[in-house]
Amino acid sequence: MSFINYSSREINCKIVYYGPGLCGKTTNLQFIYKKTSPQQKGKLISLATETERTLFFDFLPIALGDMRGFKVRFHLYTVPGQVFYAASRKLILKGVDGVVFVADSQIERTDANIESLEDLRINLADQGYELERLPFTMQYNKRDLPNVVPVAELDSLLNPDKVPAFECVATSGRGVFETLKNIGKQVLMELKKHY
Repeated sequence: MSFINYSSREINCKIVYYGPGLCGKTTNLQFIYKKTSPQQKGKLISLATETERTLFFDFLPIALGDMRGFKVRFHLYTVPGQVFYAASRKLILKGVDGVVFVADSQIERTDANIESLEDLRINLADQGYELERLPFTMQYNKRDLPNVVPVAELDSLLNPDKVPAFECVATSGRGVFETLKNIGKQVLMELKKHY
């Protein structure tokens, strides 16, 4: 649910990167942050857990410009992937405007991807959302590794609704901005329907 700040003339949208532990959510945001000019980004805030980090920063792409006299600002979040951080994942999804599901392409992570996607659906439902009704982009990360599941099989397992999907190598940046641009475009299209 986007937040409109009338005094600063800004629309703030929340995009959450969701996926199993160590799939590359943090690496995506770190790459975006590193490659974004200082005028377009806020401070990168990291909330450390014992085994991984949850990140947040806000992002103001100049290319988006204004929407009816308002600047659009994206707040990008990652969720901790480990199962024992379920409460954190639910909290971070509160008020979400768009979701990027980051799947780990490695064969041995197939079950973790399926479980995490189901967890996403459950957590969204607990807050009254349906994944099918939200802007949603799929990202198949770690495509540079030798033991990856073919994209067609990943689509069959994780993307039966055929939402936009991108092959990615977050460590090098391949597919990172394409994913962000896609989810950003979907969120903006949804905003235009309501404002």
